[in-house]
Amino acid sequence: MSDTVLLGIDSRGVATLTLNRVEKHNAFDDQVVAELTAKLKQVEADSTVRVVVLTGAGKTFSAGGDLNWMRAMANFSREQNVDDAMKLADLMETLDTLKKPTIARVNGPAYGGGVGLVACCDVAIASEAAKFALTEVRLGLIPAVISPYVIAAIGPREARRYFLTAEPIEAKTAYDMGLVHEVVTPDILDETIGIIVTALLKGGPKAILAAKAFIAEQAGDRRALKKKTAQLIAELRASPEGQEGLSAFLEKRNPDWSKHS
Repeated sequence: MSDTVLLGIDSRGVATLTLNRVEKHNAFDDQVVAELTAKLKQVEADSTVRVVVLTGAGKTFSAGGDLNWMRAMANFSREQNVDDAMKLADLMETLDTLKKPTIARVNGPAYGGGVGLVACCDVAIASEAAKFALTEVRLGLIPAVISPYVIAAIGPREARRYFLTAEPIEAKTAYDMGLVHEVVTPDILDETIGIIVTALLKGGPKAILAAKAFIAEQAGDRRALKKKTAQLIAELRASPEGQEGLSAFLEKRNPDWSKHS
């Protein structure tokens, strides 16, 4: 594996995972999905790790799925598409159910699957420079794999608006709808993350794990939707509409369905 995901662990047991595709705005492809999943499992198994912080290198948290990767998958078989989508679903599930407390350090824009990563973390702190968007419908797709986690964070009512309109979401709006817990100026983002880390380190590790498990039980099992959402996104990105949407974006033109809008 390359260094598309960086891992650092400090003397306190705070692990920082950094998405590291700056030139691609930290968008993820199959390699990033595999590497991030593997490193999440690595820190989960490491008894010295107490807290996990997830962030992005440069000025972007994550632009979500790499569109060239998604368009290329249309040439694969349905079984290969579903298998690929299941790996993304496994990543979201791994982050959501990690047996360590997680913090999303949202240093900049988070789009599509990047919003899913934020929603899967226990605590999300955003810089005022962060913006959010669920733009999948403009590509002829839907935010399928991430939808159970995002809906759990913002609720069905907000999802009905932003899944359908793909409008940009300012950091303050993301806070109001419950996607992030706090919005701060960029200069105090790390200080604020430090306060949350300190608070988490004061808790008993087993008690924190038990609390996470109890909350997940009360919220319902989002894993039941994993296969269904993976199949759905696999079908949509291989569909004529999905291919037209992805091609139009990459070719910097309007898709067929929006030419009269």
